[in-house]
Amino acid sequence: MPATATASAVLSVPAATPAEAAAHYAARLAFEADVSDVHTDLASGAPGIVVVDTRSRAAWDQGHIPGALHLPTARIADLAPQLIDPARTVVTYCWGPGCNGATRAALAFARLGYQVKEMLGGFEYWAREGFAYDTAAGPDQRPVDDLTAPRSGISCAC
Repeated sequence: MPATATASAVLSVPAATPAEAAAHYAARLAFEADVSDVHTDLASGAPGIVVVDTRSRAAWDQGHIPGALHLPTARIADLAPQLIDPARTVVTYCWGPGCNGATRAALAFARLGYQVKEMLGGFEYWAREGFAYDTAAGPDQRPVDDLTAPRSGISCAC
């Protein structure tokens, strides 16, 4: 009896050509930043970005990235032109990967003519990677979640 070949679930839709894949991944990187890169830029004082927390006041008070600007999505159209230099790239964040608030905010900024990126993982992954954050009661920090970052606190070097 002949052996039957097992079909690949992964390849049931063929992979893109290398050129198509390169274009796709380059485009994603033009729209997204991860928490480690944002942390690196903020810690080094690298110029050119402004980090915007798009959540409610209660969420901001619970915890936010030090140096971020609090600008809820509903207020972007009214306040961004007064608060943010259009020469800077805006990096939006919300709660985490299960929330599309940062995506909505990025769209609002793009419609106003700003260059914008969305921070993948949001505040959840900022805290889970062990980066310090501010609360209404003062600074705070959680231990590194080793499912999201190395326990040593060093970069994963992806």
